[in-house]
Amino acid sequence: MHVELGMVHNGSTVEFATASGPLHVRVDGDSYVLDLPGRPCVPSSMLVDRVQQALGTSMLELWESVDRYVCVLRDEVAVRNLRPDMTSIVGLSLPGLVVTARGETSDFVSRYFAPAKGVPEDPVTGTSHCTLAPFWGRRLGKTRLLAHQLSHRGGQIDCVVQGDRVLLTGQCRIYLQGFIDVSTARPPNI
Repeated sequence: MHVELGMVHNGSTVEFATASGPLHVRVDGDSYVLDLPGRPCVPSSMLVDRVQQALGTSMLELWESVDRYVCVLRDEVAVRNLRPDMTSIVGLSLPGLVVTARGETSDFVSRYFAPAKGVPEDPVTGTSHCTLAPFWGRRLGKTRLLAHQLSHRGGQIDCVVQGDRVLLTGQCRIYLQGFIDVSTARPPNI
């Protein structure tokens, strides 16, 4: 039997079962809107020198959010040109590290590294923007922000902070297609 999942239509919502609960994605024209919980951040107790050594550059501030460090760099160029030491990042207490700065043509920019999770650099990271949108929103006095993740593949994310929720809107592209064969035969009695 061959089953093909088709594209969902404009206005529909798809629910994904995830380890952290249901994730709802709404189709809005050629964009997708994720409705996610905001993730607060607090000043970090990690030694700044250790994180700066992993980054290979100085930073202005160090914060923590759930499972990642949030490092504020001086500007977009510093974020773009960053060449961190992945081995040093793996040795940090938290498994992820996001770097961020004010953007030149957007409200903020970022990159996310999680080699301890098997992701040296994530192209576009929803969970990081659930921290960064409220973080930058407070600083800039905004609830609607434009973000750019500056990974090699990169992406633009429109962020809206609504109370304790964050709506992330962006476009997607197919990066993987495959087939799954599911046998309809009954297994032998054992």
